[in-house]
Amino acid sequence: RVEHVRMHAKHRGHEAMHAEMVLILIATLVVAQLLLVQWKQRHPRSYNMVTLFQMWVVPLYFTIKLNWWRFLVIWVLFSAVTAFVTFRATRKPLVQTTPRLVYKWFLLIYKISYATGIVGYMAVMFTLFGLNLLFRIKPEDAMDFGISLLFYGLYYGVLERDFAEMCADYMASTIGFYSASGMPTKHLSDSVCAVCGQQIFVDVNEEGIIENTYRLSCNHVFHEFCIRGWCIVGKKQTCPYCKEKVDLKRMFSNPWERPHVMYGQLLDWLRYLVAWQPVIVGLVQGINYILGLE
Repeated sequence: RVEHVRMHAKHRGHEAMHAEMVLILIATLVVAQLLLVQWKQRHPRSYNMVTLFQMWVVPLYFTIKLNWWRFLVIWVLFSAVTAFVTFRATRKPLVQTTPRLVYKWFLLIYKISYATGIVGYMAVMFTLFGLNLLFRIKPEDAMDFGISLLFYGLYYGVLERDFAEMCADYMASTIGFYSASGMPTKHLSDSVCAVCGQQIFVDVNEEGIIENTYRLSCNHVFHEFCIRGWCIVGKKQTCPYCKEKVDLKRMFSNPWERPHVMYGQLLDWLRYLVAWQPVIVGLVQGINYILGLE
């Protein structure tokens, strides 16, 4: 209570300055949001690249500053493998096994981040309801554990989706089944998957991958694993060949699989908070410093 009184005494008479700081914060948030939306609509490629760079670097700065070595080790391992996968995805000509490698890696990270986020959320809720006391775990320890898992799940979930989208763009242009204008540039055989470039139907004596297939509404057939990786991991909602709109609700008929789509949409919304919020806060602090509103 003494500290509370001292704080009020220190800031007494500064109400007008505080009001100006709040107005600056609101105005900066509104202007920044409008600029980001316009940038994303007019130049999506540069926007995605800058956002991805910030998503990758900004947490690293705070990790080194705050000595979060456990996060740093995981970040280095993730970055090393992702760099190798991205290198394979951007090579020309594209090796036939590369799309499968890319989608397997990012789908694995997607599932791990999804499960980690769920476990972290459950740990936080258990702590709020006091269930941690049943296991004789201190509330602060249980809450730290839950928030840490939730952060890991959300952060790497957002990061892997951005890298997956970038790799999907490179592979789509490298495969060569359609150009940037959307017009097909060469004929796609009915027996070839447009995502991985391998045979869809394989005989017993032939070399290839045997797995389930999926037919889109445009009647193009793909490996089920490939088209799910294209839509879920690569965030593509169009046919890889003709670019016709894909109905995700029809594609995911199993109701237990639809939450993965909603989780992906949640990660898209959280990208703004992780990548651009620190920049906006720093900009607001710089404006307050220039105007002498400290």
